[in-house]
Amino acid sequence: MTDIIGVATTRHAYVLFVLLSAIGLYMMIANKNLVKKIIGLNMFQTGIFLFFITSAYRIGGSVPIVEPGAGPYVSPLPQVIVLTAIVVGISLTAVGLALTIRLYTEYGTLRADALREVIGDE
Repeated sequence: MTDIIGVATTRHAYVLFVLLSAIGLYMMIANKNLVKKIIGLNMFQTGIFLFFITSAYRIGGSVPIVEPGAGPYVSPLPQVIVLTAIVVGISLTAVGLALTIRLYTEYGTLRADALREVIGDE
């Protein structure tokens, strides 16, 4: 139990990563509303981004330019991956919201269970 408290008090970013990911995953699974599912997906993605950036942090790290006497280097790869993932996430959100608007104009509801019933009846 003291290990959990120690991690919670010293590693704030990891605790926030777990909370964002858990809340986002719960929203995607438990909500019937499609817009809330997309919001949950964005929260989950934000948690993953936070994890990548936090795990790439090094105490005393320097820019990855080779200089004599420089300390440990920080890899720029996690930041590049997160930037790419942000662009993909924005695109995914835009497509998801466009499809949600199309479904609402066609069927008049945003609830996934009601959409299954309406589409199944056709």
